[in-house]
Amino acid sequence: MKKSNQETADKITFKNLRRLYFFALWTIAVTIIISQVLVQYNLKQQLSDSKIINISGKQRMLSQKIVKEVLILHYVSDTASQKQISHLKNVLSVWKNNQNSLENGSDSLAFPKEKSETLDKLYLEIKPSFTNIVETTDLFLLNLEQKNNLATNQKLVETILKNEGLFLSKMNQIVSQYDLEAHEKVTEQRRIEYWIFAFTLLVLLLEFFFIFKPTNKKIERLIAKLLSSEKKALKLAYDTEIISEIKENSVKELKSLNYAMENTLLYCRIAPDGSIIHIGEKFAKLLNYTKFSSNKKFSEVLTTDEKEQLNIDRIIFEKQRSGWQGEINIVNKEGQNIWLDLSMVPVTIKKDELELLIVCFNITERKKAQREVERLNIENSTEKINQQKVISSKIVENQENEQNRIAKEIHDGIGQMLTGLKFSLESINLDDKEKSAQKIEYLKKLSLDIIKGVRTATFNLMPPELSDHGIVSSLAKLTQELSKLTGKEILFYNKTDFSQRLDSLIEINIYRLTQEAINNAIKYAESSHIIVQLSHSNSLLSIIVDDNGKGFDVAAVDKKRNSESGMGMLFMKERIQYINGRVFFKSIPGEGTRITFNIPI
Repeated sequence: MKKSNQETADKITFKNLRRLYFFALWTIAVTIIISQVLVQYNLKQQLSDSKIINISGKQRMLSQKIVKEVLILHYVSDTASQKQISHLKNVLSVWKNNQNSLENGSDSLAFPKEKSETLDKLYLEIKPSFTNIVETTDLFLLNLEQKNNLATNQKLVETILKNEGLFLSKMNQIVSQYDLEAHEKVTEQRRIEYWIFAFTLLVLLLEFFFIFKPTNKKIERLIAKLLSSEKKALKLAYDTEIISEIKENSVKELKSLNYAMENTLLYCRIAPDGSIIHIGEKFAKLLNYTKFSSNKKFSEVLTTDEKEQLNIDRIIFEKQRSGWQGEINIVNKEGQNIWLDLSMVPVTIKKDELELLIVCFNITERKKAQREVERLNIENSTEKINQQKVISSKIVENQENEQNRIAKEIHDGIGQMLTGLKFSLESINLDDKEKSAQKIEYLKKLSLDIIKGVRTATFNLMPPELSDHGIVSSLAKLTQELSKLTGKEILFYNKTDFSQRLDSLIEINIYRLTQEAINNAIKYAESSHIIVQLSHSNSLLSIIVDDNGKGFDVAAVDKKRNSESGMGMLFMKERIQYINGRVFFKSIPGEGTRITFNIPI
């Protein structure tokens, strides 16, 4: 009976709590709906206010535009075109419509008809200036169209300018008033939202203390009773099922672990004396272990080499307590050389009963790969050293050839001309004025040839433009001089107007690389036209040398490092590495060659 009364009381209590709960939810929902309605209404008002402020500000701009157009038509244009008059009429029409919408309201623009007392007063004050500008501008346009006495337009322009200042002043006040009223609306909305927020929090607090908390206690008691009954009812069956499942899982895990170890790991168990207790299938296959070998020690199964057997027995004896890990090299029965990464772990089975677990990894392939890498590194190092020796010898040879060439130029050219100059000077007879004058003219020409020879020799050594004006001027001079000397058309283009100065080492290497590329095009490619192009970006300077010569097979020449062409490509690659740059060769036999130098700046 007591239990039935308690259940009835619980039902009545739950009913009352549910009613309160629904009432609280409806209260919150109504509060949120009211809040959203107010927020949306105020947002709509704010959008309208922002649009009004925008149009009001635009009115100031349009009034200034009208004045500017009037001034242009009156003072600048000799004859007013119909297009200018039509444009001014359109601006004036927009200005009048906007002002009328602001003052009287507009349904299409969502402008309210009702305004504050301050705004009504300001619109009343601005109306005379607005009306004067509209009427005066209309008269001004009428005079222009009918080509009446244009002198009267001067007074109309003055009237427009006079009213423009008043209009702008009042319009500024109107915009400020609109901004102030919009700010007051936002403040009012914020205050209303705070009140709604506070009311919602109050409803939630009341709901928590008078609905959620009592309901939660009732539910907790009910759940506790249900859980207690469930635990008592299912305890025996649950415990039996858990025990059975644990046993089954243990058997499965043992089987899986045994299968994994047997077929994936190289492992075995051995006694402290080295005899084999158990060996995995995969390890047995690797070592060719059979049941007939079961009386052998682990070291004897592992390798046929007696020294290795003694070494493995020593490790087992010395490290059976602490364990050991390392790499060993063994030779199996088939004479194969195998590398193993072997780990020996001591395992205590029972008290005073010790076993050693051996786990191995076959690292034979890794060892082969390491040896192959070492061999390749040694070969690459040897090739690099030999290549560097060839480059060094070629550099020395080129220096000697260059010195011999300069000495020959000076001796055969400048030296002979100086000798001729000396003899000509000594042979001048001042008494014979006619012959003396002829010899002096000859000496002048000879002196010019000597100067030209000296300049050519010094230019080949180090062009003065490189140190004085930079790489652009020196390359332009180089192409110009080589074009004169060889009779070939050699052109230079600075495509991006590059004018920076670079480090002197970078500039001299760029110059020598370009000189080498042009000389190769002249000497080997038999080109008649050579184009040198220079361009740059924020981080890269690019020089392209194109020729219309006979071309070559880039891959074939690159393999023949001992040929002149192969060494030329190698020198360019080595030299550009000094300045962290890159060189690219592109050539088509019978069509020409392009060499590109990219240098970071």
